[in-house]
Amino acid sequence: MNEIIADFLEYLTGTKNYSSHTAAAYDMDIRDFISFYENYTNAPALPRDLACVDTVCFRAFLADRGRRGLAHKSTARALSSLRGFFKYLAKHHGIQNEAISLISSPRVPRKLSKAIEPIDVENMNDAIRELDGKNPWIAARDWALVLLLFGCGLRISEALSLRNRDIAAHPDILRIVGKGNKERLVPVLPAVWTAIDRYVDVRPFGNAADDELFRSVRGLPMTARMAEKVVENLRNYLQLPDYVTPHALRHTFATALLSDGADLRTLQELLGHASLSTTQLYTRVNMSEITEIYNHAHPRAD
Repeated sequence: MNEIIADFLEYLTGTKNYSSHTAAAYDMDIRDFISFYENYTNAPALPRDLACVDTVCFRAFLADRGRRGLAHKSTARALSSLRGFFKYLAKHHGIQNEAISLISSPRVPRKLSKAIEPIDVENMNDAIRELDGKNPWIAARDWALVLLLFGCGLRISEALSLRNRDIAAHPDILRIVGKGNKERLVPVLPAVWTAIDRYVDVRPFGNAADDELFRSVRGLPMTARMAEKVVENLRNYLQLPDYVTPHALRHTFATALLSDGADLRTLQELLGHASLSTTQLYTRVNMSEITEIYNHAHPRAD
């Protein structure tokens, strides 16, 4: 069983271009099911046995996760992982199981993070200077990162994957590689370039063309956790609500553009959403609040 799971994970990363993080989640979900199945049947699980798993077993697995206190969102992801695994088994190993297609996913309420208040965005720059006053280049880095997330609507992983060569010519549009290695084009506003230039001018290392743009205090590439910590420190310093996260910066970008007249298809392309249904969540926000955010805080050309 370990060998067939390893082959599946290699298929995800090598053929489907899934990230190692996503593959690890699939691995955890599949092994959780295999462990449950072996306890359920009181026998080791063999690949051929998977063709015989029925709806009663699958539902018992979902119920068991509920008893363990696992969230509906986590269980919905686990079921999705299993569907992908069984689809792979059918296509590449001839192991067919129709029962998995009869199992409904747990209902997961889709929540959208709130947009950041205009005054809070304005205060972030001052807060960064206070927090990083002893390291001006760190202050410049943190503000450049905040504006890149806020002004271009990037995911943390996308911002941190940028290299110096990507920004060398100050392109009006950045080519961003997002989830699943899908490329998209994102416009860059002058205010974002100003912040990036200030950072690059005072950065003490990492200036080679192939170096990652954002660097840690020790000169290593900045990690996602480091970027999250930047916003977390700002949130704590300014005593902001818990919803003020890096994703909230991306959310504010999206809701501001939607308020200013961007259509959903355009917004889908800018955000790199695979499904339009994800983008449609932004239509649920309060338009008057978005307009205020856009007019007072969004980095844009004057």
